[in-house]
Amino acid sequence: MSRKPKKGYFVRGQFVAEGSEMDLELKAELKGTDEASRTDLKRESTELQKLGEALLTLRADLMQGLALPEKLADAVAEAKRITNFEGKRRQMQYIGKLMRQLDDDTLQSARDALEVQQKGSAGDALALHQAEQWRDKLIAGDEALEQWQRAYPGTDTQQLRALIRQARRDVQPDAESVSKGLAPRQGRAYREIFQLVREQLDHEGPPSQLSRLT
Repeated sequence: MSRKPKKGYFVRGQFVAEGSEMDLELKAELKGTDEASRTDLKRESTELQKLGEALLTLRADLMQGLALPEKLADAVAEAKRITNFEGKRRQMQYIGKLMRQLDDDTLQSARDALEVQQKGSAGDALALHQAEQWRDKLIAGDEALEQWQRAYPGTDTQQLRALIRQARRDVQPDAESVSKGLAPRQGRAYREIFQLVREQLDHEGPPSQLSRLT
């Protein structure tokens, strides 16, 4: 009587019997691979969902530069109009689904556009801070004015001096303000100095002397 053949399969030319130790190891390895794949897919899906949400904050000029499918562009525009929480959630899920259909180049262009916007915002904040530093230093002492003149010789010095003198007069506290504990008022000259400095910085960039104004 012939023996019943064992059930199994071949792996790289080697027979693996079902239920054997090697069979269990291979199946565990395969299961682990599947789990890892599912984890990777979930992570990728979450990342694309967040990228789709970020597109709602993208400036119009940067959005127009993206080669997004019309269906996705319309979905993003619609999401901006929706105020209902549940409606918004459903729309974002739909956007996430559309994002998963994009090719790698389009996805990268969306990431690049968001990075440009973020760096631009950071740059604007830095320029604002630098202008505020110069304004305060110019009002505080003449040394800063000399440094400013060396850095920006094209500035209308007479106008700037007049604004500084007026700003210094404006910040002198009167007796009533002192008695009430009020901060010195900031007049028009204070704002005009900031505007002059900001325009000059935007035009020529911050000078190296700024680091010595601290």
